[in-house]
Amino acid sequence: MSCDELAAGQLAAVVTYLEMRQRPDVTAPPSPLSLRPMANPTSAEYRDLFRRVGAPWLWFSRLIMDDSKLQAIIGDPRVELFAVVDGDGRDAGMLELDFREPGACELAFVGLVPSMSGQGHGRWLLAEAVHRAWRDGIERVHVHTCSLDHPAALAAYRRAGFTPYKRAVERFPDPRLLGVLPAGCAPQIPLLGTVG
Repeated sequence: MSCDELAAGQLAAVVTYLEMRQRPDVTAPPSPLSLRPMANPTSAEYRDLFRRVGAPWLWFSRLIMDDSKLQAIIGDPRVELFAVVDGDGRDAGMLELDFREPGACELAFVGLVPSMSGQGHGRWLLAEAVHRAWRDGIERVHVHTCSLDHPAALAAYRRAGFTPYKRAVERFPDPRLLGVLPAGCAPQIPLLGTVG
């Protein structure tokens, strides 16, 4: 067994890749939440929701992406974006389905704001995601999660019918030290270093 030390200011995560090759027989449980298509969001609108959903898990990839590259993704007609909306009409999560790979759909981002956690809403959202991903011409639905994500994420994907097929180790600068995310977010992941 080896243990490799990380450079100052770096984080590492074990990434697990999962897929399903046939449509599961899954029905979404009842929920007071709904999905609202996000038609042509601006980069700022998208990043605001992305940050509110992902900051507790150090999601930062779309926060550091330049606007033109982000707009090329979220403006692509083969990428479907949804805001999860609560009973009061407030955005409470997000779903991003990426159909750019022929015959496949990636659940690119699936998540809820922290106040929605632990209430069964994630099971509903994941069932909705899988249902919307499977359509004519789709032969594979895939997703990945990492060891920094919500502790229930991997089990939830497996319960929804996904099968793990690959793992990798990802190393990256701590986005809190870069000032991309607040120093106080994700307290479950120790912040080692000085915020710049």
